Amino acid sequence: MFNRSLQGKTALVCGATQGIGCAVAHALADAGARVVLCGRNDEGLAKVLAELPKVSQVARAPVFNGDSAAAHEHQIMLVDHANPDAVEKAADALIARIGAVHIVVVNTGAPEAGYLIDASTEEIDKCVAQLLSSAHKLAQVCAPGMRVEKYGRIIVVGSTSIERPIRGQGVNNVARAAMANWTRTLAGELGGFVITANLIMPGSTRTQRLESIIAGRAKRSGSSVEEVEAQMIGKIPAGRFASPEEIAAVIAFIASPAAAYVNGALIPVDGGMLCMQS
Repeated sequence: MFNRSLQGKTALVCGATQGIGCAVAHALADAGARVVLCGRNDEGLAKVLAELPKVSQVARAPVFNGDSAAAHEHQIMLVDHANPDAVEKAADALIARIGAVHIVVVNTGAPEAGYLIDASTEEIDKCVAQLLSSAHKLAQVCAPGMRVEKYGRIIVVGSTSIERPIRGQGVNNVARAAMANWTRTLAGELGGFVITANLIMPGSTRTQRLESIIAGRAKRSGSSVEEVEAQMIGKIPAGRFASPEEIAAVIAFIASPAAAYVNGALIPVDGGMLCMQS
């Protein structure tokens, strides 16, 4: 009754070389989707591409403008999200080559830590371009095909800072909040075309970025890495960090037909961290 298969669907996953993005790519491919890995590290993308399961014959999506066998398989879209115009051009070329993209997972890196009051307007503009403007370009390019196919999922990997700003992450806090309203506005505008837009708010997840944050806090405070980890975990009711695969599992559900009535949601996947007072 509740179909979670993504056979016949094409998914574009941003930031797919590592961490949550890589886990999402695997989860969607395991569900039957043809996956387009997006990022700026060609070697990293090629490594993940080689690890993905092959697209089954049944799952192959139609090719609108070409008939090469390669167009039916998982793909790579090499582009830097810091350049929204380049993102638009790359997405246009991708769709011209392989047809509609049904699922877009927006997952881009955060800017360097720092206080908002110390940030230049150039830093803010750069962050907004990388997070919001690039996502908007992708949505504009992919939404027409979603409407034709009568199936669309725009899924943003955000942050719990949307509900509770994180100290020392000033520019990121502002840009992530903008992404939340962008997502919910699209949900209202596109919902009538069988397209949903939702945002996932991961809590502390065991990724390379988290490891660097912990190391930085340890260095600044004179504490050990183990002490900083214990302090952070102490604020999480689940008593541990998430794995990237746990975040990916939620995204795979939101991408599926079973989640057709989930639209405009800001979904925390944080082990209950937002329930606790800071």
